[in-house]
Amino acid sequence: MTADPADDTRTRILRAALDLFAEHGYQRTSLRQIGERLRLTKTAILYHFPAKENLLAALVEPLVADLEALLDSARGQPTELARWTVLEGWVDIMLAHRRPLGMLFHDIALIGRGDTYHRLMEVAMRANDLIAGPDAGRLERVRAVQAVAACSDPIVFFTDVSDEVLRADMLDGVRRLLAPLPADPAAAPHLDPATGARTDAAVGARTTATVPPPTRETPTHVSARHAASGSATPTLPAGAASGPASGAGSRRRRPGRPPALGREQVEAARRMHAAGTHSVDAIAAALGVSRATVYRHLTAP
Repeated sequence: MTADPADDTRTRILRAALDLFAEHGYQRTSLRQIGERLRLTKTAILYHFPAKENLLAALVEPLVADLEALLDSARGQPTELARWTVLEGWVDIMLAHRRPLGMLFHDIALIGRGDTYHRLMEVAMRANDLIAGPDAGRLERVRAVQAVAACSDPIVFFTDVSDEVLRADMLDGVRRLLAPLPADPAAAPHLDPATGARTDAAVGARTTATVPPPTRETPTHVSARHAASGSATPTLPAGAASGPASGAGSRRRRPGRPPALGREQVEAARRMHAAGTHSVDAIAAALGVSRATVYRHLTAP
């Protein structure tokens, strides 16, 4: 049985559209450009997809359908099993649809307010409910929303990380996020970010207890501590100098932002910039580099 030529043409159009959307952004890609890449007329493109929005919806459809099937499979399971069925399945599906996910992340409004948009919103709400569990309180529901984001957002930013490594990292982060809450969260100590003072969350009053910043021991502190413990001299790590270091070779490079981006990170930065949905500042913050680094890579040939 031979394949339907119309189906083959449709598949080729979708593949070319996905490539061009990734290269130039959805807004800057025209149906004419898609046709030129495939040596098809614009009329031939319109025969399969009456508008560019239909192309985007068709590209997103497999992702949405897989998520809907996942949630259907988790429905009726015990709470904990349903939670992790959704979380692990969500990560696997997002990894399998990395490129369409990137388009959605840049601007979910691209798909308009049609059926696909409403299906995505419904999927997100169903996932939140299954992860939070029945009779969940505000904190549990907030963490459920955060968990869904943690199972998708890193895939867009860490394009140079393999599926296997990224999957393990993401699920580890979600497990930490969903760790059991204190019996009385309101009684847990909170720190004032400005002063480091601990506040009483129940009444909002500042207490006198403060959390001191970590201090570095000076040689005097080290000597006093070891003298009190009965040790004549402190034990230094192997290879450590006992006196003050001198020379340029002893200086350690201060940690900071990486000086350059990898090839896939450059491509991700260019896609975000081309889509017109991220400023240079936002791209720099997402990739952990300076604005100058982003500009250098965006303007490089």
